[in-house]
Amino acid sequence: MKKLLDFFLYDIGIDLGTANTLVVVKGVGQMLNEPSVVALNKITGEILAVGEEARHMIGRTPSHIVSVSPLQDGVIHDFDTTEAMIRYFIKRAYGLVGGVLRLKRPRVVIGIPSQVTEVEMRAVVDAAKSAGASKVYLIEAPMAAAIGARVPINQAHGSMVIDIGGGTTDIVVISLGGIIVDKSIRVAGNEMDRAILMYVKKKYNLLIGKAMAEDVKIMLGSAGGKGRGGEVEVKGRDLLTGLPKSLKLTEQEVSEAIVPVLDKILVAAKKALEEAPPEIVADFIDSGVYLTGGGALIRNVAEYFTKKLKVKVVAVSDPLTSVVRGTELLLDEIELLEKVKIDYDAII
Repeated sequence: MKKLLDFFLYDIGIDLGTANTLVVVKGVGQMLNEPSVVALNKITGEILAVGEEARHMIGRTPSHIVSVSPLQDGVIHDFDTTEAMIRYFIKRAYGLVGGVLRLKRPRVVIGIPSQVTEVEMRAVVDAAKSAGASKVYLIEAPMAAAIGARVPINQAHGSMVIDIGGGTTDIVVISLGGIIVDKSIRVAGNEMDRAILMYVKKKYNLLIGKAMAEDVKIMLGSAGGKGRGGEVEVKGRDLLTGLPKSLKLTEQEVSEAIVPVLDKILVAAKKALEEAPPEIVADFIDSGVYLTGGGALIRNVAEYFTKKLKVKVVAVSDPLTSVVRGTELLLDEIELLEKVKIDYDAII
């Protein structure tokens, strides 16, 4: 009966991130990975595009059309566009799977930033239910990331996870299925993008866009050490002449721009270590610290953190999808889901 029921259900896991939203359908696998961006008409309020299409509109639209990121620095900045975005992604997942026999009343597990407020939790739940969800489970993103990375969270053994996302870095210490220490700072991938933008502006008097700064980070982001080297061309407006200009940035320069941001994350990580019980900290000597999220893709970042924290730091396999993989695993382990979910009814 369970297998038969699973065939007819459309259970969905969502990583609701500041920079990107990932969606997975149980039993099918990851379906969507798109920017958390919505393009809308300011005059009519009409949603024109969501995801990758909306991202391409940034800086290229008439004044009455704007591309907005409804989640900024780990918090929901715009309730209405967040709700529209969640509805869009869930319904698009329906369409990609297809099949008239499927029931469009899924259970939905959503990994949310740990700084989301009680009011924002209700907005996320309402958005998912309006899109057809029969039951909505909320789980803190770093916990979902730990589960997705197969960290043994249920053991009497401490595990530390550093989840570097787009708007926030969440640092948690987990033991026996619960979070013992929880640190969250609004310093993450977006801050690295801004650091690159400001570096180019100050050093070369060249103003580049946020999207280009993000592309530079992805291509040449490094925490020092021996990287791949190489250069990347950046284009923008010369602040002295007002004319178009392009130049080459080296990996070393990109590293100089983003390492101060990584150092801020290290400060929060050290505070988490200081607050953890000594017995738990001792466990890290054997298991190390797990690094996940898009920030874990920065070259040499695990080695850099290892050097600074004096404990081994390991980037998990496919860190960008660890949260959404965690939501998918929880859909198969309902008992664990009930244990680690956020009881928002008791909070709100």
